[in-house]
Amino acid sequence: MKRTAVAVSALALLLPLTACGGDAQAGDGSTVTVTVGYQSKTINTVTAGTLLRSLGYFEKQLNALDDGVTYKVVWQDYATGAPITAQMTAGKIDIGSMGDFPLLLNAARGRQLGKPTHLVSVTGYNLRGGLNTVVTAPGSDLNSLKDLKGRKVSTSVGSAADGTLVRALQRAGLDAGEDIEKLNQQPAVGASALAAGSADALSQFVAWPGLLVHQGKAKALYDGARLDLPTFHGVTAREDFAERRPAVLEAFLKAQAQATDYLNDHPVTAAEEVAKATGLPAEVVYLYNGAHGIATFDPAVKPRLVAALKEDVSILKSAKLTGDVDVDAFVDDRYVRKALGADYAKRLAAPPAPARSEVWSEGEDTTRTFGTPAELLAHVARHQDDVRAAYVPDATTGTQWFADKAVWVADGDQLLPFVAPDTARAYVGGHDGARVVSYAEALERAS
Repeated sequence: MKRTAVAVSALALLLPLTACGGDAQAGDGSTVTVTVGYQSKTINTVTAGTLLRSLGYFEKQLNALDDGVTYKVVWQDYATGAPITAQMTAGKIDIGSMGDFPLLLNAARGRQLGKPTHLVSVTGYNLRGGLNTVVTAPGSDLNSLKDLKGRKVSTSVGSAADGTLVRALQRAGLDAGEDIEKLNQQPAVGASALAAGSADALSQFVAWPGLLVHQGKAKALYDGARLDLPTFHGVTAREDFAERRPAVLEAFLKAQAQATDYLNDHPVTAAEEVAKATGLPAEVVYLYNGAHGIATFDPAVKPRLVAALKEDVSILKSAKLTGDVDVDAFVDDRYVRKALGADYAKRLAAPPAPARSEVWSEGEDTTRTFGTPAELLAHVARHQDDVRAAYVPDATTGTQWFADKAVWVADGDQLLPFVAPDTARAYVGGHDGARVVSYAEALERAS
């Protein structure tokens, strides 16, 4: 029997429910539909979603099973993780990808309904928490989290960005439940609220902060990496699907690893492909997913990420979004270990790529790195008409940011970039003679 794996668009949502789910079959029993839920604009899931879909690696892995079955892959795109969880617990999505806080809600909901799910791999992560950022309007007089007292802040409750907001406010001496008016909104709605002035700040996950800053519609107020707590996105699968179709799940994880290698080997091309599929600017995609971007992509389920997931439970419990979550029972890396074989141990031990100053020039399919931010500025000053995007790592947290949107500090001969003003002020306060300078002045000094 000829074997074929076919990618089906989100229009498949209109098909009868009997055509969804891991074991849904055609009348002759020769076809299996595998439904994958993903978030195209949450670009730290692209190796299990947008990029993986465009590359066709999953379908190719399914074709290679040679088991006499025709596989049909249905890709369903969502804005957040919550509807993916709802569809999974209803038996309509087999494999999904989402952020760490939604993963916990996925685990809790699955157990509650007797439809358990498991975290089977990781997509993108940042060990310090730099995937989440609090931004405010470009002309806002807000300069720190303490300034948010009594203000309206938009976020998506139950998301990692909400967790960042709660923790960051706690460290600033504020209570997210009492000292601010929290607006529970989808990212796009929150972005509109910020633009309209009905929200004073927005706490969101990748890629919204970078997108709004790149568009000149926001400026960074708080770099999530200041928490120094890992945040990540991962892949979850229904337990019954994994047990009935282990070879299919392993095929997905092999394909995810291939997509990860493709992204790491061809970061500019991958950014362009994701940009084309999502409508996001490639410069924003690269900020997060580039060679030295904010996210590191690796399917290995690292112990440090699992430990962070356990710490996240208390935030969700305090918000009354869930009770206790058995993280150890939820995490199941057996399938990815088997899928990747000896390569898994290497991936597990691999450190994240170091932050570097980086320039993407017009017409180039590779970028150029520099030893220091000052060296990058000197290059930009000489080639301003040719620079498509310039990225620099925050001098304190290492979070990559747009050079022209960073807060710059002159400290002697050094020119140091920071994502947010409070981080820059903290540095200046501890270094005599250091002062904040404009981007124009930084360029002039470097040249």
